[in-house]
Amino acid sequence: MNETSMAASGTQDQVRRAHIVVHGLGIEEDPPYRRVEIGGISVGKAYALEDVAEFVGRAGIEAADLTDPKTVWWDGGGPDHWG
Repeated sequence: MNETSMAASGTQDQVRRAHIVVHGLGIEEDPPYRRVEIGGISVGKAYALEDVAEFVGRAGIEAADLTDPKTVWWDGGGPDHWG
């Protein structure tokens, strides 16, 4: 397996382990947003970290550490990247 394959495989493993996935910025709208998935299901557009917390709460996930990479996979920037 080459380095690229190993890196891609590692990323896929991290996404699988993370129950919550926050995708990169969708810039086709103003203000930009980040699409959020929980358990593989799209739950909406987040315009700020508080929106992610709201989706997580609605999903019944209590006391989730949104900065923990085992819980949240931040694709395209971390929890402080909102455009």
